Amino acid sequence: MDLQLILALIAGIATIVVIVLATRLDAFIALLLASVVTGIVAGQDLLSIVDAITTGFGDTLASIGIVIGLGVGIGKILEVSGAADSLARAFLRAFGKGREPWAMGTVGSLVSIPVFCDSGYVIMNPLARSIARVKKGGYVTLALALGCGMTLTHHMVPPTPGPLAATGILGADIGSVILAGVVFTVVLLPVVVVYARWIGPKLEPVLNAQVKHDVYAEAVVEPASGSTGGVLTGEGGDSVVTDSTPGSPKKPGAFLGFLPLIVPLLLIVANTVSTAIDKNAQGELAGDAYEPSGWVAPLAFLGNPVVALIIGLVLAVYTLLPRVTPRSQVQSWLADGAASAGLILLITGAGGSFGLVLRESGVGDALAEAIASISLPALLVPFLIASLVRLAQGSGTVAMITAASVTAPLIAPLGLDPLVAVMACTAGSMVFSYFNDSYFWVVTRFTGLDGINAIKGWSGITTAVWICSLPLLFVLDLVV
Repeated sequence: MDLQLILALIAGIATIVVIVLATRLDAFIALLLASVVTGIVAGQDLLSIVDAITTGFGDTLASIGIVIGLGVGIGKILEVSGAADSLARAFLRAFGKGREPWAMGTVGSLVSIPVFCDSGYVIMNPLARSIARVKKGGYVTLALALGCGMTLTHHMVPPTPGPLAATGILGADIGSVILAGVVFTVVLLPVVVVYARWIGPKLEPVLNAQVKHDVYAEAVVEPASGSTGGVLTGEGGDSVVTDSTPGSPKKPGAFLGFLPLIVPLLLIVANTVSTAIDKNAQGELAGDAYEPSGWVAPLAFLGNPVVALIIGLVLAVYTLLPRVTPRSQVQSWLADGAASAGLILLITGAGGSFGLVLRESGVGDALAEAIASISLPALLVPFLIASLVRLAQGSGTVAMITAASVTAPLIAPLGLDPLVAVMACTAGSMVFSYFNDSYFWVVTRFTGLDGINAIKGWSGITTAVWICSLPLLFVLDLVV
């Protein structure tokens, strides 16, 4: 590989790591500056660098930006309506006594599809505490299972922003990514539960005193005058009804809470399956000259991620919120959701910019040739890049986007399937969550683990699923 191009790639990735770790600037600026540095070191024309940055940014957001915005809108409505809590309680009843860690892991994986890990964990953690209080033990096991269940789908199943961004950058089919992400989650969930059950009892005696008191002390809840329920204050101060009060509607049940999640996912999957069947029938599996048949067109329209998530958001607003909810309040909640996605959108677009600069500067082709000359399996490239970036700067989303951006030029030269590349990016980004990851602090603070015990519990469980995802990647690569 040409030394200049090696230095360009190293300089680009180093720029991201140094800026995120050592400056006041965030990953959005880091990715843009990395694009400039990479292009300059590679010897690319200055004006063409700017063109690549703007074109890559626009092309990436054109395919994925609307979907991210709609996804966080659905998540916000689930949060403020109390539907997420109803879903969690329904899963606990379904799993039965003695299987609470399985229930918490499953609940976490479901809730984290539309809701960001941090806020989702804050919403669901009181449920883990209440179960531990009733059982008089086992809180660490439940809290870790809940947190890592959320990690699985947050990293692997769109419409979570990270896998969505990787899907857009690498040009994979979103329905296929959803199916693969669900399969990976189902297979890895037992790893989560087994590790949580193994490490939980070892860490239970070392809970910090305040959390131990909060979880296991007998709590007496005095409802407000004239009420029979309470109010949970969510992230940002949003009030969520947690039980019925005289004269006010109850929070939505689990069935209604499930609709805005399952309907879009089913529509997207139906589009993917019907298109694959139609392509096979036409002998156009490559898709180059494919024209959808008449029966496929309606499914292709409804299963387009934009249309499917619009339907999901409409369902959420009109089935989960009381009719008396003011329009201004609903619009305010949706605006809050959009605001939370703003930086993710910018980072996603900047990741597309970085990827296009790598392609147009020739770094991508040169890296592909270098990798092809050694015996390293192609799928390990995005996996290891995502792992290294995650360890360096903490954010799983940034790790996925960076790995996807670097891998995008290698897809064709290495013969790497885009679906495998996306899953390698998402799996690699789960490794060893620790001090530079904001979610590390959310989980360990609420769980009551400090210092080395936090590393044993949370860093250990995320590394366990990272290791166990690697065989799944090789199986997926063989299948596709």
